[in-house]
Amino acid sequence: MFMHQRQGSLEVICGPMFSGKSEELIRRIKRAIIAKQKVQVFKPALDDRYDASAIASHGQRKHEAIPVKATEELARHLDPDVEVVALDEVQFMDEGIIPIIEDLANRGVRVMAAGLDLDSNGEPFGIMPLLLAKAEFVTKLQAICMVCGALAGRTQRLVQTGGQVLVGAAEAYEARCRHCHEIPHATGNRLLDGE
Repeated sequence: MFMHQRQGSLEVICGPMFSGKSEELIRRIKRAIIAKQKVQVFKPALDDRYDASAIASHGQRKHEAIPVKATEELARHLDPDVEVVALDEVQFMDEGIIPIIEDLANRGVRVMAAGLDLDSNGEPFGIMPLLLAKAEFVTKLQAICMVCGALAGRTQRLVQTGGQVLVGAAEAYEARCRHCHEIPHATGNRLLDGE
């Protein structure tokens, strides 16, 4: 049977904040480096919470990354000989990343993308639904609910601001289970005031 030496794929690591997504991405990056594969790591420049030029976990594990403001910038930085591409906080990237990921995987590159699958309202976040649908491998991580201690699949925003994007950490967010997660201006599953 014929086997490709380099079979490209898309791996998505998702879950709420504090579930260990960046930790898992860093672990996979380190393993690829140990295997002597050519690895490139990218992150949105928007996320500079712990380090402007590294992906960083809440537990302070870090790995150098190229911060990018737009998909076109990421494309310019791609090495033609890259074997593994890692993307952190991918929910902040625009839809232009989808054809780039598809092209990389079709050329035999292993693409690993980590990000929030749901926003703080419990709704699909940015491009994540598309990535999840296109992925060969999905790892959905759970955190621990800060209210009841159950497994948490949601991110609770603690500060009231407008918009879907608010870059922050423990000062602005905590992990919650479905039961303890609260959506502002919501009663049950119905939103009030036409929102």
